[in-house]
Formats: sequence, C-alpha cells, structure tokens
Amino acid sequence: MAILNYSPTRYPYFTVLYQDEDMLVLNKPSGLLSVPGKALEHKDSLQLRVQLVYPTATIVHRLDMATSGLMVMALNMDAHRAISKAFELRQTSKSYLARVYGRLQQTAGSIELPLICDWPNRPKQMVDHERGKHALTHYHCLESNDKESLVELTPVTGRSHQLRVHMLSLGHPILGDRLYAHDEALGAASRLQLHAKSLSFAHPSTDQPMHFKCPAPFSFKCQGLETDNNLTEQK
Repeated sequence: MAILNYSPTRYPYFTVLYQDEDMLVLNKPSGLLSVPGKALEHKDSLQLRVQLVYPTATIVHRLDMATSGLMVMALNMDAHRAISKAFELRQTSKSYLARVYGRLQQTAGSIELPLICDWPNRPKQMVDHERGKHALTHYHCLESNDKESLVELTPVTGRSHQLRVHMLSLGHPILGDRLYAHDEALGAASRLQLHAKSLSFAHPSTDQPMHFKCPAPFSFKCQGLETDNNLTEQK
C-alpha cells in the first residue's frame, strides 16, 4: 500500500522531551515517518529532521507513520549499541493508549497470536499460526461506552503492526486505522488513535532507570463529551 498524499505536519518540526550527551527522547507526531521512505517525496521523517540539528543522532527503534508518541534516538555509537541491545533483549517497558471500536467484553487480558507479513497486501500484517512470529500483547480497558473503549496496551514483543492486528483480532479495531479498520471505525477519527505514552529503560551510560511519559493528543469520548485522557496516567 503506497503512502498517499504524504504531507506531515511542519509544526512542531520535532519535539524533544529529554536530552543529555547520550540520547534524545522525542514525541513523534502522527503522520510523520520515523525514517525516510524510498521515494524522494517520502524523505521527510523524524530521523531526517533531528539529524539536521543533531547530526550524530541515530534511530534505535521505530513507530508506525500513523502512530504518535515516545521515541528515543542515540547520540553516539556506544549509546546506540546499549539502547539497541535493551530493545533486542526486551529490557525496555512500553505502553500505549488506543481508542478502539466498541465495548470490550473483558476489561483486561492478553493476546498471543503469531504475526507475519500479508505479502500480497503489504505493509499489512496478519495472524498465521504456522509461519507467524510469536507476538504477545497485554491490554487493560480504562474507560468504555457502547461505541468505543480507551485501552492501555503493553506489547511484550515488538512485531510490525502488532497492536493494530491484535486489537483487530478481538473485533475491536483501533479508530482511524486506514489499514485495518472497517468503515465505521475508520470514520470515527481523522487519524490513527494510537499513541506511545510511556517508555522505560536503563540509561546507556549510567545504567540508571529512566522513565518517560507523554500524554496522548486525543481524548476518550463519553456520551458526547471528551474525557481528558491525562487522568489515565494516574496509578
């Protein structure tokens, strides 16, 4: 599926939430690629924008173009190796907020379904019990009504489109999802309602625990009113 009418926001150009000698933690807006695409018109990306200001910055993980939220970039090779290893060994902790279609039957649970690229329809992914790679997501419903639910998603693995396909498998596609949502769920939001809200990992130099949070730019709609999702940050 080609990127149609790629015109990512120019304001803010990029947002730095944390910075030190080893790394940057950024808030990626929805609609901006994490890394440049192959076509010339798809070169604009978070990586390109950041490297214009921080030339040594390198990507260690990605978010889907349509997903917003927390991303970390390394500023030197030692930091890049350390942070990349933490992601590879699943020594990071990530959570997302999502508005999904309908009311969840269970308020919490886990989805363990193997995923593989749906090659004829790439970049879409699909569940495949024979060839798919292991994928595990925990979910917890924070609020709901008859039309939608606000869900906290915690991926254990990091497969492409994992959260989007796993929620689809429950019959609750993420609102505004151009790849997986049916017409009603797609029309319920102007962008994918998925946001990387928290990220934790050990600092690459000091090994100290680092915890970052970033409120979602969308709200849960309850009986015609919008509920501030910052309330969901309370523990």
